[in-house]
Amino acid sequence: MTLETSVERVTLELDEPFGISRGTTTEAENLIVRVTDEGGMTGIGGAAPSAHYGETADTVAAVLPELLEVVEEVGDPHALHEIEAEMKEVVRDNPAARTAVSIAVHDLAAKRLGVPLHRMWGLDPSEAPKTSFTIGLDTTERVREKTADAVDAGYSVLKIKLGTDRDRELIEAVRDAAPDARLRVDANEAWTPRETVRNSEWLAEYDVEFIEQPVPAEDPEGLQFAYERAELPIAADESCVTLEDIPEIADRADVANLKLMKTGGLLEARRMISAARAHGLEVMLGCMIESNASIAAGAQLAPLLDYADLDGSLLLASDPYSGVDLTGGPIRVGEQERGGIGVEKDA
Repeated sequence: MTLETSVERVTLELDEPFGISRGTTTEAENLIVRVTDEGGMTGIGGAAPSAHYGETADTVAAVLPELLEVVEEVGDPHALHEIEAEMKEVVRDNPAARTAVSIAVHDLAAKRLGVPLHRMWGLDPSEAPKTSFTIGLDTTERVREKTADAVDAGYSVLKIKLGTDRDRELIEAVRDAAPDARLRVDANEAWTPRETVRNSEWLAEYDVEFIEQPVPAEDPEGLQFAYERAELPIAADESCVTLEDIPEIADRADVANLKLMKTGGLLEARRMISAARAHGLEVMLGCMIESNASIAAGAQLAPLLDYADLDGSLLLASDPYSGVDLTGGPIRVGEQERGGIGVEKDA
């Protein structure tokens, strides 16, 4: 079988500036991979690199030719395990780049079978949780307005970015604007272990579900301190990057937060989900600022999750790729009419 590959680099403008404790961004660069078989059927996948994990659009662009050469040499989109294993041998790091290729090949394989990817995996789409919608850092009044807008748009699960000297004020504003919403908070490593414990006490008063990555990933003992003493469950994100991290966080967190861009591929993501379950952890799948070219692949995994945070494409001013409908929160993979991950480029 002959496979042809190509890459497109796109700059995605955000609907409005998106702030976390480490800074604010107004755009994101994604790279879109296409793998086409001899019959003209094409698989699509996206890379959304993060400098926090050592990747940029330039590094992804630099290694993609080597990764796509693996796909062309294997020549079979159904040889998923072989392709992912060979890619990891060729490029050890750059997981977002490997993920883009993995998504594209999975997309093509499922399309060739005429089924959505979740069906190829035997998953029940009715088991998918709702995605949260993220409220980034901003002025208190603007956070209140963004929260009200999200509620009006139908989102009942909200994730609030914290890590400021007015965190309580922000949560008060959010809860005032969304009295019935399920709330989760994410400090992106901005708190000390003791701050986490103190903050968990008043966050519990606002009926917050859990705290995501309160302390720096470089402080595993601090994460354990927070986990053992906090009033709320702890989710590990920056502390949970690879499969090998799962047993390390098992006694330091309640929830493993995976991201496809950290895992290096869909098969590895499924391995990490299984490992997390084996270690008694709940599982959330998060995302970067991403096009549907990769978000839709995460949506296909949603039936395996306890929590979903797949709003990356919802934060964009526009997305050149249409995919699984996530508006309002429900992950509607069971409603998609297209095969594969359910994505196509808009005209």
